Amino acid sequence: MRVVLAVVALLLTGCAATAAPPQYNAADVMFLQMLIPQNEQGIEIVRLASDRPVPASLKELAKAIELTQQTEVADMRRWLHDWDQPETMDMNPQAHAGHGGMKMTSPDLVGALRAVPDGEFTRRFLDVLTGQQQGAVELAQTENGTAGGVNGQARDLARRVIESRTAEVKQLLNTKT
Repeated sequence: MRVVLAVVALLLTGCAATAAPPQYNAADVMFLQMLIPQNEQGIEIVRLASDRPVPASLKELAKAIELTQQTEVADMRRWLHDWDQPETMDMNPQAHAGHGGMKMTSPDLVGALRAVPDGEFTRRFLDVLTGQQQGAVELAQTENGTAGGVNGQARDLARRVIESRTAEVKQLLNTKT
């Protein structure tokens, strides 16, 4: 009986000494830090459709995108806070090269979209938003790639971003202008 207890004690001690896998890694942090501003810009873009004469289905899609991305931003901020990591990323573009670089829409394109006459807005909005959503897919693919993150929540978010944004792009491409 003492031998069994000694073996159990050794096994338990060994288990306690084994390092737990990391809760997150640098790729998880960078993914979230890059997706937050990407989502915030997406929210800014879709809000432009609220006061413009666009098809009702496009207004509905824009509102759904806004709500989804707001929820994602809140989740990502909470995770970074829980991990004691900053919400903002290193602004040096070279820091993001391993993630394929920033996937943001040019601020000039967003600014120009604000000034587009109503008659051209839908077509230009579709172009800008399609590019924005495709950028999110590319960013999410880095998280789930071989050199990507290890955090289950972040990887699940990346999977959902890939699925939802891909479906949104298809819907945007099928919208009649």
